Amino acid sequence: MTLALTRLDSELDLVGFLQKLITIESCDPPGEELEIAQLVYNKLLAFGIEAEIDEFMPGRANVLGRIRGSGLKPSLVLSSHMDTVPPGATPWSFPPFSGAIQDGRILGRGASDMKSALAAMIWTGATLALRAKPLAGDIILAFTGGESSNCLGAQRFVEQGLKSEIGAFLCGEPSSLNVIVVEKAALWLRAEARGRVGHVSGDPGVNAIWLMADYIGQLGTVSLACPPHPLLDPATLRVGRISGGSAVNITPDACVAEIDVRLPPRVSPELIIEQLRAHAPDGVTIELIDFKPAVESSPDSPFVKVCIDACRRVTQRTPQVKGVSYYSDAAVLLTGLDVPFAIVGPGDLGMSGQPDESVSIDNVKAAAQVYQRVAEEWLS
Repeated sequence: MTLALTRLDSELDLVGFLQKLITIESCDPPGEELEIAQLVYNKLLAFGIEAEIDEFMPGRANVLGRIRGSGLKPSLVLSSHMDTVPPGATPWSFPPFSGAIQDGRILGRGASDMKSALAAMIWTGATLALRAKPLAGDIILAFTGGESSNCLGAQRFVEQGLKSEIGAFLCGEPSSLNVIVVEKAALWLRAEARGRVGHVSGDPGVNAIWLMADYIGQLGTVSLACPPHPLLDPATLRVGRISGGSAVNITPDACVAEIDVRLPPRVSPELIIEQLRAHAPDGVTIELIDFKPAVESSPDSPFVKVCIDACRRVTQRTPQVKGVSYYSDAAVLLTGLDVPFAIVGPGDLGMSGQPDESVSIDNVKAAAQVYQRVAEEWLS
């Protein structure tokens, strides 16, 4: 698949712009998306796109762009986040923020998840802003900070009233240019074990770390009460962080573990919490940290069909319709809404958070054209 873009690409330099985005570190934690947000904001203004930048916390920022339509149809939101996960401790075979090109791929953290979609959506916005005749509805470019940890930017957009404007929602998370119609819910829990402090010279106490270790061992045998879903793998439960103890020679009286549970749609988080509490021994408590609900569209919905057709026309192949275990900003921005939703992204599904992250240049160019086709067809 070799794709050429219009004259606009030489002006925007889609590939070069993506390389620049990758060289700007915007890892979450700690965040600090302000530099990349300023670059995005200035690029939108340079193409005549109405835009605003919002530093909602020190160093944390959102960018909102808008291409005005005629107002005959509700807005289409193109959603991307500007932060990335950190490079991690596993060695890379190239610098994580190089933005270099090798074998037709752009290299670096965020190349797949999801600065490639960010660049493609900006190209799409610039293309649509040049139309002689406006579309029937607004195109809203909703670019967030803080998605990777807790959807902070999406929560800020909710506070500012963006939800009331969403008529349809297209997210650019990695999909290998397939069409994603369902993402799992993310349930985050805090398990705390309470023991009794002790020392080898006297009362040995009760070791909270051993209590927690026993509980974690039991979690591996728990079968979560979830019905199967045709597009999702089974529910998952993973311990992502654990801490406890104050010194090597003191019996720890407290130990905390944080648990990530991914669930299909329509599963009660309260039911899962009660199920995990039932397995907890004396001295171990379970509390809710956060819950991001699942998001789902019917594979037969008109909007999904538009996305499938756009992918087919651009890539000359029929995309798969799939589900994913990750969450996106849709988990926050679409809560309580019944609007069309899909994920189409140039990044490789499964590459998020991996070392040696990269993205196909052809996929980035294809995504830009897919987004344009979806917008023009949906808002015709």
